[in-house]
Amino acid sequence: MDVKKIFSSNVNVGKVLLDEPMKNHTSFKIGGPVDVMIVPSNESELIEGIKICRNNNIDFYIVGNGSNLLVSDKGMEGVVIKISEEFGDITVEGDIIRAESGALLTVVSKRALKNSLTGLEFASGIPGSIGGAITMNAGAYGGEMKDIVTKVRCLNKNGDIVEYSNEEMNFRYRKSRVEEEGLIVLGIEMKLEKGDYDVIDGKMKELTEKRTSKQPLNFPSGGSTFKRPEGHFAGQLIDESGLRGIKYGDAQVSEKHCGFVINCGNATSKDVRTLIKVVQKVVKDKYNVELEPELKIIGRE
Repeated sequence: MDVKKIFSSNVNVGKVLLDEPMKNHTSFKIGGPVDVMIVPSNESELIEGIKICRNNNIDFYIVGNGSNLLVSDKGMEGVVIKISEEFGDITVEGDIIRAESGALLTVVSKRALKNSLTGLEFASGIPGSIGGAITMNAGAYGGEMKDIVTKVRCLNKNGDIVEYSNEEMNFRYRKSRVEEEGLIVLGIEMKLEKGDYDVIDGKMKELTEKRTSKQPLNFPSGGSTFKRPEGHFAGQLIDESGLRGIKYGDAQVSEKHCGFVINCGNATSKDVRTLIKVVQKVVKDKYNVELEPELKIIGRE
């Protein structure tokens, strides 16, 4: 089946890109070409793109801001549906914010600040989109998406639009029902509280300063490389294993924060995956702790 032909002749799915390099769409700046990328600008284009994939048994993968993805150097088969800021409307009504899934967390948190709404400060520096943040219950500095979200609007595997309450989302550490059930986040509603603009602004600046002083934000990466192992901190275990600054190719354990593997030049997916395996083995041998990647590793083998 000619996937490229199917999508290049269809005009109702948004922007269509053929053989698009995934390195242009991930924060790691790594990844070969995908056969077809579509970038919908509204809900109907998104639903139409998914419907075409499902009707033709075409594999598709949803990406947002690509902030926790490591894509194969050989790229990806099938279709990538990029839910970008083009599908990212944000509305504020009193203490309620509604946002489409392509809206960036940083942008939504700035809108909260503009309206003197508190509760979203923790997310002001998280580089992901709303859809990705809901999928993995993103969090930082003591806050998580589950603390503020009241409703999530999703497309299910049957092509039906379903709305879930906070409780129904089954949020827990870096997980929700989204991935388990193959749901696609369309938008969310969150309830914040009225606060003082200067206090909220001060908190956001404080967290931004904390993040920039501790994290290697001047290098491409996929964020925290490993999930927090129970009773430990991944970065601390890696550091105490003598792995600070270790390199494989152009992939490196950050000297600034050992919980991050960074791309310090032209790292390949293979470089990163090899370095991850080295880190996992050394930490396992030394501390008998299994480090599980927080990165999503996808694409052709």
